[in-house]
Amino acid sequence: MNIIFLTLYRIPDISEKDIYNDLLRKFRDDGHHVYVVTPRERRFRKPTEVTVQEGIHILGVRTLNIQKTNIVEKGIGTILVERQYKSAIKKHFGGISFDLILYSTPPVTFPGVIASLRRSAPSAVTYLLLKDIFPQNAVDLGMFTSRSLIFQYFRRKEKRLYALSDFIGCMSPANVKYLLEHNPEISPDRVEENPNCLDIDAPGIQDMDTFRRETRSRYHVPMDRTVFVYGGNLGKPQGIDFLIQALQAVSSRKDCWFLIVGDGTEYPKIQNWVDTSHPANVSLLKRLPQDEYDALVRSCDVGMICLDHRFTIPNFPSRILSYMEFGMPVVSATDPNTDIGRISEENGFGYWCESDSIEDFSAMIDKMCSSDRVGMGRKSYEYMRDRYCIQRNVDTIMKHLP
Repeated sequence: MNIIFLTLYRIPDISEKDIYNDLLRKFRDDGHHVYVVTPRERRFRKPTEVTVQEGIHILGVRTLNIQKTNIVEKGIGTILVERQYKSAIKKHFGGISFDLILYSTPPVTFPGVIASLRRSAPSAVTYLLLKDIFPQNAVDLGMFTSRSLIFQYFRRKEKRLYALSDFIGCMSPANVKYLLEHNPEISPDRVEENPNCLDIDAPGIQDMDTFRRETRSRYHVPMDRTVFVYGGNLGKPQGIDFLIQALQAVSSRKDCWFLIVGDGTEYPKIQNWVDTSHPANVSLLKRLPQDEYDALVRSCDVGMICLDHRFTIPNFPSRILSYMEFGMPVVSATDPNTDIGRISEENGFGYWCESDSIEDFSAMIDKMCSSDRVGMGRKSYEYMRDRYCIQRNVDTIMKHLP
């Protein structure tokens, strides 16, 4: 079977572990021919071309900068990418008949690409992996209003993308509910839960105490405290203002330590707070190579999730998977619509509060520090093994193929 995957996610190395690479490698391992279309932003100064990595054909399309850039270039680049992808696919993959057309949001600006691929392969199954709900998420964060022309433009694109999709895989039950309530023209038969998943292959560590001691020492993290780690993107969706206020409120505690690792548009804001306030129990590190990041996370005790309280759409950050894979409980501070916190509480591997109450956040930290974190971590790993392993992604998608 020939599978094409369209994404705005940059794939420099297919061997790196993440929700998309793991899925693509699993399709390849199952004997399918996998083709990927991914952006090559102009900052990298590389042309549009096809490379082959571990048996997977990757078409890197030269685009404007669409990540970590100003909003003007991001907006223009997102609009232009559809035309750029269509042209590149026609030139490099034009002779291939695809059986499965797979794509993810962001962006919602792929309808023309999907329609073009469908015309050349009428029997192909189109499957959308709904990873965010745009443009409503931008409205929630105050980037523009729901009455603006830009919202109307992207909303039409969003509706068109849904109409072109035979099936839509959502990250959680709350995502499924939201999508159907706000798009009543979509048949429920076409929408299903298909959560973020990873290939679970974390090797066991025989001497965990020594591993933790050596790893924490390398990054100057104390051994005698409960260590909470927040890793990944540090942007506006992550509610960084609340996170800073919350960490300030618990900065005098001597029983716990907070480790922030990542990068993003809000990183300078956190750096400025650390430099000026000098919190006694916070470490801030720039993004690390994947293997170093995994080792550091694994040496910690509790994973952290934070989302902006203004969100009306339910999000499900993929960063929780690395916490769960390493058998860690989770604390979540989110908007009331996101169900990641409630799922962790209902299944015994985490606690949740809304990201508008410093008092509730402090109480959540208290509760986790006095809990059976080992037992909660075991439930965390077991839940991921049963619900968020990559085989579930593949099985959910493949049941729709002849």
